[in-house]
Amino acid sequence: MRTFAVIFLFSLPITLFCQNGSIGDFTPDESIFYAQTKQVNQFFRRFNAEEDAKGKRFYSKDSTFRDLKSRKKFLNIIFDNSNGLISNAEKNDFIELVTNKKSPVFLDFHGNNWFAEVTSSFIYKKEKVNIILYLKLEHQNLGYKWVFSNVYFTNFNEYFSHLGDTSNLQMILHPLSHEIDFMNIHKVFEDPGNLDYYLERNYIPDQLALFVAEMKNGNLKFEAVKNVKFHFFQVQGWYFEVSYFNRNEANSGWLISNMIKINTKDKKELIRNYTHDN
Repeated sequence: MRTFAVIFLFSLPITLFCQNGSIGDFTPDESIFYAQTKQVNQFFRRFNAEEDAKGKRFYSKDSTFRDLKSRKKFLNIIFDNSNGLISNAEKNDFIELVTNKKSPVFLDFHGNNWFAEVTSSFIYKKEKVNIILYLKLEHQNLGYKWVFSNVYFTNFNEYFSHLGDTSNLQMILHPLSHEIDFMNIHKVFEDPGNLDYYLERNYIPDQLALFVAEMKNGNLKFEAVKNVKFHFFQVQGWYFEVSYFNRNEANSGWLISNMIKINTKDKKELIRNYTHDN
């Protein structure tokens, strides 16, 4: 299978929005502009406090690199303030955890356990549909690239609507079928709409394989990207989602839009949504 890559761009400087409505010599309008988290790599740097209020990068030998006090300020402005789903108590617990003096937590752009979710429009057999593409960063040679880790398409899901159903006693192959050289297996293929009744109960469908097959067979045609968001599992005990908010205010751009506490079991189950690995 051909590997697909998405180029990730880096650049724009980031800054903090000061309480007095300005940053240094900047006007209030400029303050809002610089306060906005306009790119995803800015979100990473703000989370880790690796850049100052004027866009100057800090490096590991700098005394200000990942400064604890600066981190708390940056972390407070990368939450979507209009979101009532995230309580102040949860937000404070999260910030206290990642800024713990003994064991602080930093996001790693090239690390595992974060995924892009790209909702895109396609034409499927002459019908316009939405398909969710999940991507992750993969190391290659001296760099990295985005690759598809899974997809979700409602039509594919419907192919397996009977999976694990043990109530239907008609859609079965008799346990002694082997004694007649499986001559009765023809009934399975005469009714392909119910083929999923005959799959092993614990089978996990691989929608990514179906997606590639349909693309190669010409049944799927890409149209456009409709929405992008990111899922993070790099902070132990937490899951959070980052979405883009286009607002003419400081609290805009790529912000934490959802966050929940999770245990190890739930984490593995959630990650399985973003990768085709069992």
